[in-house]
Amino acid sequence: MNNQASSTNAVIECIVSRSAAKYYDPAATLSDEQIYALVQIGTSAPTSFHLQNWRFIAVRTAEAKARLSPIAWNQPAVTDAAVTFIVIGQLVDTSVIPERLAPLVAAGVMPASMVPEWEIPARNLYMAYPQRRRDEAVRTATFGAAAMIYAARSLGLGSTPMIGFDADGVHREFGLAEDEVPVMLLSVGAERAGNWAQKPRRPVSEVLDFV
Repeated sequence: MNNQASSTNAVIECIVSRSAAKYYDPAATLSDEQIYALVQIGTSAPTSFHLQNWRFIAVRTAEAKARLSPIAWNQPAVTDAAVTFIVIGQLVDTSVIPERLAPLVAAGVMPASMVPEWEIPARNLYMAYPQRRRDEAVRTATFGAAAMIYAARSLGLGSTPMIGFDADGVHREFGLAEDEVPVMLLSVGAERAGNWAQKPRRPVSEVLDFV
């Protein structure tokens, strides 16, 4: 891929120009519709066996931000950005697969006979392995958050993914279920002046092997 290709492809340009925002316009807001659209885009990301084992809490009121801020190390983005999503992965439970696949069957995408062909191997892969169940929760939530990050950039918004928070505190304060893992916080909002451009990355030659 050459520089000319990246400069003429809007998706690639969005990805290669993104950088985590530090400074937000605290007066700017996002509508319910904008927040809904970002999460809808996030849920277009891939999930194992179509489990869709994620949940998103949109922290956007002053009261909710005041609850989140002290358990998120008082990071300014939580207070200043229009919304901070608590991006949650749910421990894999393969018993939900028939329900999750039902819309595909109804739409004629897959035959009903294929449902157990997904559920049984998924059960064998995950249910006896707690670490795999948790790893998949983290993967799923991260895929969703990544889609939202680039969607925000394409809409002219900044975003800040954060792992600096008290996970137990988030569980308590926002009523997460026992099988839910708060994977990251993701602040999104209108930027103000002072944010950096994307930082230079390691050369591809240092991170790529051909075999």
